Amino acid sequence: MLGDRLRDLRQQHSLTLRQLATAADVSPALLSQIENGATDPSLATLRKLAQVFDTSIAALFSEPEAPPVHISRAGARSRLAAPPGQITYERLTPGRGDLEVLQAHLAPGDASSAEPWAHPSTECAIVVSGEVVAEIGGESYPIAAGEAVTFDSRLAHLYRNATDQPAHLIIAVTPPTP
Repeated sequence: MLGDRLRDLRQQHSLTLRQLATAADVSPALLSQIENGATDPSLATLRKLAQVFDTSIAALFSEPEAPPVHISRAGARSRLAAPPGQITYERLTPGRGDLEVLQAHLAPGDASSAEPWAHPSTECAIVVSGEVVAEIGGESYPIAAGEAVTFDSRLAHLYRNATDQPAHLIIAVTPPTP
């Protein structure tokens, strides 16, 4: 669980909740809620915490020993929330460090981030329902339900729902990065 991993990292670095909150520019109350499993952190919060610990977001989810078989059950997945107008993710894979698969939902008009960004990975996005525009390396690629795009994530990218219908994607990233 993310909360347990975050608490372990905080204690390994000999930080109090207040010290970590200050370093990550978040509230101590929010950190306490994350550690106790009462709330899901935003992607922006995860990026701040990963930066404080000089690690990746994927490492925040890493499990000491990922099971050889992992069942991802609806309602029991880690969620990565984003600010309004941006994507919401559910993690489908355990924190193994070699592969991250996310289920993503984009409401009409939403985007995966405010600006395109890059990271050293390979990424594949499959549109399950709806339609998205993948902006990759300054080019726009419309992707309809049943289609997929695979690319070098070092190219700045984002996904945008330019329609009036919700979109549902499955995104695979290897290796996982922030």
